[in-house]
Amino acid sequence: MRAVIFDWGGTLTPWMSMDHLAAWRAYADAVFPDNPERAASLAAAALAAEDDCWLRVRVEHRSFTLTDVLDRAGGPADPAAMEEFRKYWDHATPTSPEVKPMLEALHERGLRTGVLSSTFWPATWHEAVLERDGVWDLFHGAVWSSDLDYTKPHREAFLAAMAAVGEENPAECVYVGDRPYDDISGAKAVGMKAVWVPHSQIPVAQQSPVSVDPDAVIQSLSEIPSLVDRWM
Repeated sequence: MRAVIFDWGGTLTPWMSMDHLAAWRAYADAVFPDNPERAASLAAAALAAEDDCWLRVRVEHRSFTLTDVLDRAGGPADPAAMEEFRKYWDHATPTSPEVKPMLEALHERGLRTGVLSSTFWPATWHEAVLERDGVWDLFHGAVWSSDLDYTKPHREAFLAAMAAVGEENPAECVYVGDRPYDDISGAKAVGMKAVWVPHSQIPVAQQSPVSVDPDAVIQSLSEIPSLVDRWM
């Protein structure tokens, strides 16, 4: 093994809250600070647009961006309002305390590490979270689907992540994630080892039934170094 690549939300960052409507209301209140009715209507429209985009991902695996959601909802790409949306998630995006020592242990083994996340957030938002929590400099590369044409489980997303960490052979790479369809089936289809972390409550709009067997199931990210030792 030469590289270990991780999902972000639900894996490196265990979600503490999934109230997407409240997040969109933070955005909408900044757009209409003096009109709560219009703010409520815009927040509902934005949530519906986001759900529609995730439904398309389930079928087509096509990526989308924050701007795509706002265009569908008829909301402005107002920087201050978008910042309120981002700030709402600060409380829900703590990097697991297991991540830093686990990454350091992988580096000691000479392994490269990366991130691949299906997301509509801008890359800078994710990178700021990892930098805030002191782990950004421990990754050799990161790929966010908002910068790609495809999301997981499309093979192009996994190949892009491998390229980001400087690897070409999927058989020498491990992918770690919390979603059986997006993460486990996608990684195994491209030829990677796949490790499932079964901790997340996945939103209904993002669920896709699948029958797939991971190469390993873990309950803690701290298990990764010793697990990878068996494959090296």
